[in-house]
Amino acid sequence: MADTWLIRGGRVIDPAAGRDEVADLYIKDGKIAPLPLEGADPDATEIPAHGLTVAPGFIDLHVHFREPGNDEAETIASGSRAAARGGFATVVTMPNTHPATDSPELVAATIEQAKACGCARVLPAACVSRGRCGGELADMRALAVAGAAAFTDDGSTVADDRLMREAMCVAYKLGKPVMDHALDRVLAGNGVMHEGPVSERLGLPGIPSAAEDRIVERNIRLAAETGCAMHIQHVSSGAAAEMIRRARDEGLPVSGEVTPHHLALSDEDVDPQNPDFKMNPPLRSESDRLALIEAVVQGSIPALATDHAPHRRKDKDKGFLNAPFGIVGLETAIGVTYSLLVQSGRMCVADWIRRWTEGPARVLALPPPSLAQGSVADISILDLETEWTIDAKAFASRSCNTPFQGRAVVGRAVATFCGGTLTWRESL
Repeated sequence: MADTWLIRGGRVIDPAAGRDEVADLYIKDGKIAPLPLEGADPDATEIPAHGLTVAPGFIDLHVHFREPGNDEAETIASGSRAAARGGFATVVTMPNTHPATDSPELVAATIEQAKACGCARVLPAACVSRGRCGGELADMRALAVAGAAAFTDDGSTVADDRLMREAMCVAYKLGKPVMDHALDRVLAGNGVMHEGPVSERLGLPGIPSAAEDRIVERNIRLAAETGCAMHIQHVSSGAAAEMIRRARDEGLPVSGEVTPHHLALSDEDVDPQNPDFKMNPPLRSESDRLALIEAVVQGSIPALATDHAPHRRKDKDKGFLNAPFGIVGLETAIGVTYSLLVQSGRMCVADWIRRWTEGPARVLALPPPSLAQGSVADISILDLETEWTIDAKAFASRSCNTPFQGRAVVGRAVATFCGGTLTWRESL
């Protein structure tokens, strides 16, 4: 595949550089390079981008690739292909694999397998505790040396305050963020959806917002005590979003992410006959949903993330009570969030791009992705004009558990570059 490219005539939007103009981009040796003096390079492959938007490569802070342990639902290779198709150059994988990613060997293996696939840059998040069991710390220093980008027991909140504090002290010294799925498991009980009038009407056990809010409050307090960067995963509660806003206003190293499904859906949308509406945290009330939108628009929640959680169809088909939590999201994220946030007039396209680029990068303490000359050529070329209908049968992911099946949206990736390599291209 050619390593020299010329992207012609696209609307180049680079929030990090404050750039928004129709221009050409030249890619050579994996980086954004000055345009050829003659305006053309006979060795370059041209991509016509007239009417398209050219943005820095998107980053997803929160994905589940099920390898090792459940390759039938997703592998590193299939998940990376789904990421590229969704417009993502970089993804952060969660450690709730089998075995859990609590060893340097598993971190290194994840990175090497992703490199071999060549579709997306995979940054593994490693476990806070051994086996994600919450009993003793994993060897966080060794995990960081092996390439861990962050630490989390995602899906198994560290309940012990002292252990979490210890983890944050270590992570602070390592310069790595701690991410947390904020859920008080005692308060959550056996809930399967948001606790409220809808769950009562449907006769389904509920998960109260307080189960999230209590842990968010705890995590913010520990961030203040330790100085460690604390990132709250998939914020679903309006009260939690407000706590994060206040913490950031106070200068605390606290951030959060919101998923497309928590922005687009509420508990009123839940179909008890369709477990693709079952996720954790659950779809909350309409007032929570609107509060999350406001937090993303205002920037107090600085990042979007998919929580891409693939499951085998036979597992999701066990009924709402018994099906596993989670939905896929990599290939629907652009369409759902662009339609909801930008096409609706709630925010400008540059700020929307920022939530998928600068925001996630800052959580990871990485330089913001840019299209400036000399930058690594991570690029998402987007069609932000054409309506399309979500069809899970067309996904690159091995799983199709989405509540957005059949939804008409605007916005999709038509080409993705990672490190100057074209990883996805739709017919243009």
